[in-house]
Amino acid sequence: MTIELAVIGGGNMGAALIGGLLDGGVVDATTLAVVEPMPARRTELVELFPSIVVADTIPPCSAAVLAVKPPTIPEVAAAAAAAGAQRLLSVAAGVTTATIRDAVGDGPAVLRTMPNTPALVRQGVSALCGAPGTTDDDLAWAESILGAVGLVVRVAESQIDAVTGLTGSGPAYVFLVAEALADAGVTAGLARATAEQMVTQLLVGSAALLAAEGVANGGAAGLRAKVTSPGGTTAAGLRALEQGAVRAAFIEAVAAATERSRELGAG
Repeated sequence: MTIELAVIGGGNMGAALIGGLLDGGVVDATTLAVVEPMPARRTELVELFPSIVVADTIPPCSAAVLAVKPPTIPEVAAAAAAAGAQRLLSVAAGVTTATIRDAVGDGPAVLRTMPNTPALVRQGVSALCGAPGTTDDDLAWAESILGAVGLVVRVAESQIDAVTGLTGSGPAYVFLVAEALADAGVTAGLARATAEQMVTQLLVGSAALLAAEGVANGGAAGLRAKVTSPGGTTAAGLRALEQGAVRAAFIEAVAAATERSRELGAG
């Protein structure tokens, strides 16, 4: 039986996609394979996903997800195309669809995505684009895969670097905020374990509130205004953050990460 989908690369992102696909019933387990060259990792994958094919080389397949390191993408894409893949979806940062197209020729549809690490808990956000000639059916196919681990947004490939700087690197920014808030709680007199537990729930709850009520309340700015009483404690805290140029620092962080993504893509 020809494999319907081969996930090439059994690291964290590849495993997250497989888990989402299986849990969501997106593909039949008997037609799904993961390709992983490292023996120890293959053993782990067999234990994690006993119902799918775990291989060390690419089997005959109809489509493939390329979840390997960026420098190996052209070689792996060519091998997947040689194995029969008619659709290729790359999750590698900085590798353009033109680079992949050069490696595989005009046969397979070539798509590119930038997911982020919350995909590991099925709460990711993935930007998706396709090479020239990609059809709506090709994009819908890729969306069905990425949708198993979170939100999918179609963008132009020229916007992928900005996505990398915003949501690709964004989890690290949020974790830094969590770290800083916990430190602040300790400075204010809380035990560290207590502060970290409370900050974690603060972020979970605030994100849930933004998702549920943001549109109806003018987005993040509207919700911020609703919890900021004139002359109150929140207003004092926000004034200190603005004096510390926190907003500008986030804008500069995203710009710096975006530029670095462009540099990596340029080789």
